[in-house]
Amino acid sequence: MIEVKSIEFGYPDRPVLFTGFSWQVAAGQAWSVLGASGCGKSTLLYLLAGLRFPVRGEILVGGVLLHRPRPGTGLILQDYGLLPWATLRQNVMRGSKIRRFYGPDGRHAPRSITTSPADAVAQQWLERLDLLRVADQFPGQVSGGQRQRAAIARTLSLEPDLLLMDEPFASLDAPSRESLQKLVLQFRQERGLTTIIVTHSIEEAVVLGEYILILGKPPIHRARVIQNPAFIQGAVADPAGYFEMCNQLRSELDLA
Repeated sequence: MIEVKSIEFGYPDRPVLFTGFSWQVAAGQAWSVLGASGCGKSTLLYLLAGLRFPVRGEILVGGVLLHRPRPGTGLILQDYGLLPWATLRQNVMRGSKIRRFYGPDGRHAPRSITTSPADAVAQQWLERLDLLRVADQFPGQVSGGQRQRAAIARTLSLEPDLLLMDEPFASLDAPSRESLQKLVLQFRQERGLTTIIVTHSIEEAVVLGEYILILGKPPIHRARVIQNPAFIQGAVADPAGYFEMCNQLRSELDLA
């Protein structure tokens, strides 16, 4: 689904982050991206989202060269990205309303967008993510976990085929984080989503990544990929495999 071909990227007046970097992600795969702060994890996600563009090389998603954000890509950020003056219900509806304004033009919305009313779609996802009782409250009136659930509901209501997540659960308490991790895995399985999560947490990378991309010190020129058998078997069902994978990643990060 994703082809990153020999890209080069760096910010002005700063060292180059990627040079000659290539990487491939097949449709339906689940990836985690690990690395030290400043190594380019979030930047890679923004490149995949079409929010930034390589100086050299190219990125293709679904066989199409990426030159702008694509309507089939969902992006979930650590700071939720909710409008503070809108209720959770209004936030969840926002994307659907914008899509209906433009129509199925293939640029702002997929050509096969759902015809269900925005309020009906929002109601479905608010119920699914246990937000109905706080749906008409504002983001500042609810917990961090509820705000993140609203951000997930808003994104999934747009029926993406690619879900990008940038440290989405980092600021949450452990019960909320684990609950939302399970939700992401459930939605991925139900909808065949391709998922990529950037995280600082080795444990989270093992839980959410079938494959794990390790980024070392810039400039990064090759993809170091670790296949995660604990993901396939299930971390809970195979605790020994889970801890073994965590230890392997710690060793890999020490070498990065």
